[in-house]
Amino acid sequence: MPPSHTRNTAALTLLLLATTACTAAEHEPTPTPHSPPVSRQARQLRLPLDAYAPSVAETHLVEDAQDILIRRCMKDRGMDWKSLPPVDAQDTEPPNLRRYGADEAEALRNGYSPSPEAPSVVRRSRAWDAREALPAKVQRAAYGPSGKGGCLKTAQRQLVGDTPPLDFHAFNQLTGTALETSRRTPEVRNALRRWHTCMTKAGFDYPDPYTAAGDERWETSEPTPAERATARADVACQKSTKLVAVWAAAETRVQHRLIRANTDPLHKAKARKDRWLAAARRVLRREG
Repeated sequence: MPPSHTRNTAALTLLLLATTACTAAEHEPTPTPHSPPVSRQARQLRLPLDAYAPSVAETHLVEDAQDILIRRCMKDRGMDWKSLPPVDAQDTEPPNLRRYGADEAEALRNGYSPSPEAPSVVRRSRAWDAREALPAKVQRAAYGPSGKGGCLKTAQRQLVGDTPPLDFHAFNQLTGTALETSRRTPEVRNALRRWHTCMTKAGFDYPDPYTAAGDERWETSEPTPAERATARADVACQKSTKLVAVWAAAETRVQHRLIRANTDPLHKAKARKDRWLAAARRVLRREG
């Protein structure tokens, strides 16, 4: 069967939130022709550890280069191979979206529901689904019996030789630690207290933005008026208390300390990432 793909790894930069806090209800809105943008703050938010794991766009780049090599391998075996459709650059979610709670632009439109997937993201996801439905003979040729062999393995060897696959372990461990450590700093605790006071004055009693976003009342097919009102108050209180800026500054300091304390595994992870990306870019340049 096909290997794990970008529909799963696209959520990589949000993985720590799945293990440390619930930031949004599980809505599945229908895609719209033009997915609305997220806030400028979310687009600009960068943290030091971001450099050590591939972004969603970089993961797409590696997949696209592999696809070129897989297609050549499959052609040699007398089989067709349809490449994945590209994802438009503006449709890729920023790496730290919803890290400290709801995003302002999304909350004002959708409450705590995430924005609908953009058309180019939907097309790529459907292409992955189509691969799962390929005839068994084609899947074996492409992926081997284990899902890690066949033309995929051939393509990876052509791409990076014996360089191991991209490694997210060190990154995921440290980003989770950084979030929780920064949450306990005096400045973030104070900002969260101010946020709580602001929300209480607005008529909402939640200890932090994660709890507000994860309220089981929001587990509905569409955002309710109560959810929208709560989300609007939430992001207004985030803004008035400068919660995101305070938290991001605190976590940046924590991440720098963690990077200094974990230089060796992070250096190896980044070197591996850089080698994969350089090789992928060479293949894509040759392809034109």
